[in-house]
Amino acid sequence: MVKGLLLDFYGTVVEDDDALMAEIADQVAARASVPVSGREVVAAWGAEFEAVASGPRFRSLRDSAMTSLASVMADVGCTGDPAALCAAQFRYWRSPPLRPGTREFLSRVTVPICLVSDVDTDDLCAATAHHGLAFAAVVTSEGTGAYKPDRAMFGRALAALGLEAHEVLHVGDSLTADVAGASAAGIRAVWVNHRRQTAPSDAPIAYEIADLSELTEVLR
Repeated sequence: MVKGLLLDFYGTVVEDDDALMAEIADQVAARASVPVSGREVVAAWGAEFEAVASGPRFRSLRDSAMTSLASVMADVGCTGDPAALCAAQFRYWRSPPLRPGTREFLSRVTVPICLVSDVDTDDLCAATAHHGLAFAAVVTSEGTGAYKPDRAMFGRALAALGLEAHEVLHVGDSLTADVAGASAAGIRAVWVNHRRQTAPSDAPIAYEIADLSELTEVLR
């Protein structure tokens, strides 16, 4: 019996910032001194972000995003202020649109939910307030000092709900951060596959859904 849910936020409850990141990357590519595409900038930005976020010193998501973009800009010879380019992304984090099925699901769910998000605490609070959403508990990377898939994020969420790993499901859209992270912590993972990807055959997915409205059937 599922007694509680751990719920990713961006890409699961609300829309992710993929389109906005692509726009920023296109701007960098257009101003670069070497031939590079926006798609290549996005890939480099993502790889650099992972390196920064997994470094020995914890950095907030805002700091990690801006620091990694600045590094990529320097690599491709793009002049300009990375903070100015990231400003739109930071604003987005505070008022992202809800994903399809979110309102429907939250109006029906009866078990307690803990948000488990890599976004900075103030941005997450602003986003939930923007939509008038309330949850039993909230765990952020900034508050934990680690990013998913670090086990500390899931452990803190379980403690916040007062539940054991076998009593909850973790729901998220990232195969690495959410599915693999939850599985490593002994938690069954629900993959929100809104990008219509094909998962590796050995991915530890307990359930696959397109949006949260489909999670109601899983919980019955």
